[in-house]
Amino acid sequence: MAMATALHRFRDRRVGVVGLARSGLAVARALRAGGAEVIAWDDDPAALQRAMELGAWPGEPDDIAELAVLVVSPGVPHLHPAPHPVVAQARAAGVPITNDIELFFEVVGPRPIVGVTGTNGKSTTTALIHHLLRAAGKPAQLGGNIGRPVFDIALGEERETLVLELSSFQLELVERFACRVAVWLNLTPDHLDRHGGLEGYLAAKKRIFRAQKAGDWAVVCIDDPYSRAVAAELSGSARPLIRVSLNEVPEGGVAVIDGALIDAIAGSARSVARLEGLKALRGRHNQQNAAAAYAAVRALGLAPEEAIVGLATFTGLPHRMEEVGRIDKVIIVNDSKATNPDAASKSLACFERIFWIAGGRAGSDNFASLLPYMDRVQKAFLIGEAAPVIAAELRGRVAVELCGTLDAALAAALEAALASGEEGVVLLAPACKSFDQFKNFEERGDVFRNLVRARLNTLEGARAA
Repeated sequence: MAMATALHRFRDRRVGVVGLARSGLAVARALRAGGAEVIAWDDDPAALQRAMELGAWPGEPDDIAELAVLVVSPGVPHLHPAPHPVVAQARAAGVPITNDIELFFEVVGPRPIVGVTGTNGKSTTTALIHHLLRAAGKPAQLGGNIGRPVFDIALGEERETLVLELSSFQLELVERFACRVAVWLNLTPDHLDRHGGLEGYLAAKKRIFRAQKAGDWAVVCIDDPYSRAVAAELSGSARPLIRVSLNEVPEGGVAVIDGALIDAIAGSARSVARLEGLKALRGRHNQQNAAAAYAAVRALGLAPEEAIVGLATFTGLPHRMEEVGRIDKVIIVNDSKATNPDAASKSLACFERIFWIAGGRAGSDNFASLLPYMDRVQKAFLIGEAAPVIAAELRGRVAVELCGTLDAALAAALEAALASGEEGVVLLAPACKSFDQFKNFEERGDVFRNLVRARLNTLEGARAA
């Protein structure tokens, strides 16, 4: 049994798990492998059945007071907008409440952890750090919010680095969890209902630094006011701090200026790589991601020459500025991960002559923030619940078509783009959550990709005939 799949501290004790999606099932499996009795809760009977197949028992209210600990999955609220009833009862009974990230820290031993958080760019930066380490010949594993629960990681040699994407939902319960390198990318208002407002969201994110010791590193991008303030708070601590910017070369930091990756960590600034032409790192936001990833591996001890080896071979992640097709002069890009206006604005900034597909379920965001990018958009094709709201914001600034479904939007956007006879981009950058029509942003992106491939196949068949 691989070390990370078993959690032995709770052998012969009763442990509760509430929320049985991927991370909940993984921690239930680890607890069962370590000899714990697992009591499980989930509002979805199918999820509960999957946990029972692992040897868990369905929970009852009378079970809660007998728990040694309650493990809360990231999707389950423990404070706002209201605690889940099981969490509320456990707290009232004095049962300790924790999560899988905190428990995982108990089993990693001396392995260094790189943790990555921020409102946008976490997945790309996490994957890029992992790729840069592997390209430099360093053992590393990838997990966390990127889609691989931490207890699905089979730990190997003790010198391997664990690179973890960490959301605010995962960080809000950590106490002892400590990163050798903690990476902070950016912060814009998001998930405010879950954290009781901006201050709660900011506080949850800042817990990534909570348990660091002298000698651990912080990498902080400083190009938004919240993040600059975080860097200022950390500057007086014992941990070394690397600031990252696209606007300046911070003293002792890393920057991207006019496409050049600048390293000033050791003092004098020097260009170590050029970022133009890297399709997987297209756009200003990805330059920030690349600079932060480079700073993280430098903090782990890689020389500049080692740290840049993997930049040119990074292929990116699905649903993040993913080029999924090309028809004549029109490229088709899947950025389904752009689930809020700030993320969508970064996508829009990358292209000219955009036929833009947007919409879904709106968060607490203001779509007016997208107006400065409308001179790049030929027409907006809107889907889902938020379509009328977005249309109202954009009216008078850009042509709008209410399409309803993703299939209809793609068909209309392609027809308009091809009819123009010019170079253009059909861009899925929804600026919204997916939950009105899809299970998650991955499903939305997969559906989009499959629709594109079907149209490409139809077109190839017609041309062949």
